[in-house]
Amino acid sequence: MQTLVVGMIHFYQRYISPAFPPSCRYQPTCSQYTVVAVKRFGVLRGLLMGTVRILRCNPFVRGGQDPVPDKFSLRRNN
Repeated sequence: MQTLVVGMIHFYQRYISPAFPPSCRYQPTCSQYTVVAVKRFGVLRGLLMGTVRILRCNPFVRGGQDPVPDKFSLRRNN
């Protein structure tokens, strides 16, 4: 299941994302963050972390560095 989810994200990164202008406020990008989170915490927790990260990405945040934490958390790293 993990391989399928990561494969779908890689498909998005390679074929869909280049069709739109870059707009990610965070580093690493939300899709790369989700790939790392899925590999580190499993499919359910990783997708949850990726979804929360995407919801956090809006014009009212300053963005910046936000790597995947070592322990499961839905909060932004400091």
